[in-house]
Formats: sequence, C-alpha cells, structure tokens
Amino acid sequence: MVSVIIPSYNESNAIGLTVTSVKQILVNANYDDFEIIVVDDGSSDDTAEKAREAGACVIQHPHNIGYGRALKTGIIESKFDTVVITDSDGTYPIDQIPLLLQLYTKGFDMIVGARSGNYYKGSAIKWPMRLLLRFLVEWTAGRSIPDINSGLRVFSKKTIISFLPHLCDTFSFTTSMTLAYMMTGRFVGYHNISYEERIGKSHVKLWSDSFKTLQFIIQAIAYYNPLKLFMLLSLFCFFIALISVTIGVLFNIATGFVMGVAAIVSSIIIFSIGLLAEILRQILSK
Repeated sequence: MVSVIIPSYNESNAIGLTVTSVKQILVNANYDDFEIIVVDDGSSDDTAEKAREAGACVIQHPHNIGYGRALKTGIIESKFDTVVITDSDGTYPIDQIPLLLQLYTKGFDMIVGARSGNYYKGSAIKWPMRLLLRFLVEWTAGRSIPDINSGLRVFSKKTIISFLPHLCDTFSFTTSMTLAYMMTGRFVGYHNISYEERIGKSHVKLWSDSFKTLQFIIQAIAYYNPLKLFMLLSLFCFFIALISVTIGVLFNIATGFVMGVAAIVSSIIIFSIGLLAEILRQILSK
C-alpha cells in the first residue's frame, strides 16, 4: 500500500506522462493497492485537468503557496502510511521507485534518491551554492549527506506528521526534512539515481530560495541543537579576539587589545547562552 505524492505548479506539459509512468511502474512491480495524489499548487494552466485525465487524485490549492506546502497537503490527505514523493517535471527516474520501496523495508525511516549527472550540477553559480548549503547541513547533522534536497523520497506518514509544522513551505522542504530526521536520530539511507533535464521551465529562484534554505538551516539548528549554533558564534568571536589581541600586542595598539578582551568576554557569554538554550531544549522535549 503506497501513496505517491506529486506537487505541481504549471506542469501541464509533463504531469500526464509522469502520472501514467508512476501508475505503470507500480502495476508492473505488483503493487496492487496504491494511490497517486497530484497537488496542484494554484496553477494557471490545465495541470489539474491533465492529471485527472491520467488517473490521479487531484487536490487544488486556490493560489500558489509553495512546493513544501503542496507536499504537506498531499501527505496529510494520503490514505497509506508508506509515502513516496517525486516531482512532475521528468527529472527523476520514476522507474527507481520500486527499488527505493524495497530498500525502505530494510529498517530505514527514509530512503532518498541521491542525484548525479550534468543536469544535477546545473550552472556555474548553482553548483557552488549547492555545495555551500550541503556543507552547512552536513556540519549541522554531523554526518555525510550525498544529497540534501532530493525530491525523490520514501518515508512513513506516521513519522513525518509530527515534523510537518516545523518544515518549510517552499523549496527548502526537503532540506528541512533531511535535518529533522537526522537530528532526531532517524535512519536515512541513500540510493544513487540519475537526474535528467526537466520538461518546461524551472520555478526555482536561485538567490531567494537559497537564502530561504539558509534561513531554515539556522532555524533547524536553533530548534534541534541550539548549542551548535551558539558554539559557532562563540568560536567566531574567539577568532576575532585572537586577531585583535595579536594586532594590539605586535603594533602596541591599545584599542586592538581592548577589542580582543571584549571579544573574548563575548565569546564566553555566547557559549554560556548556548548551554542554557540546550538545557531549555532538553527540558521542553521531555
């Protein structure tokens, strides 16, 4: 029993083929009881009609509100506990869903398709930005993460429901989901997949969506592991202190020495606040 959720926004050129492909692959894999839910996130084209014609159950938002919100709607309305999410633009290999489902049964809380290929790397600007965000998420989670925001995943509805209020409503949904699972000790597995050229125009806004992702990474640290955030700020102040004191001593500049002392005091105070925040988190989580 599987619920496949496909968020869509102005994807009339691809949604019919995506729904048909998912249906055929699940039938061929002997999944007799499944549903395909397309969440039309306020499309201005005939995405909803094309999805219905292909046999999907369609839920429509009255206006566009975000990729993550569309997924939340689909998850809440799904009938089955095993949930698969994928995009409607033809970028993800639908034929890998049965294998991901098989891996999921081996005790994982979530299985993620880790993307590879030239289309995944994207432009010269997009790839370095993705590497930076990946570094921050890996530092936060304390483990290697092959793909922080892949949109092809298998997980349990029962598990994710409690996380939904804290997950992003926009394109950072999958990133915030990755952090939520890893920072609460869930088992997350990865399987390498190819990533193809999308059908139609991308709706991702590189800079604004990247800054939103950075915002949610910081929020996730503050919510799940606040000490790590305060420790980073404390180390930054301590680094500034070392530079200021060194300059003050070498060049006999009193201001540099005073600034260094102030930065050291600030570093200690920030770290202490982090300890209090961590204690408070532990108390509230009981």
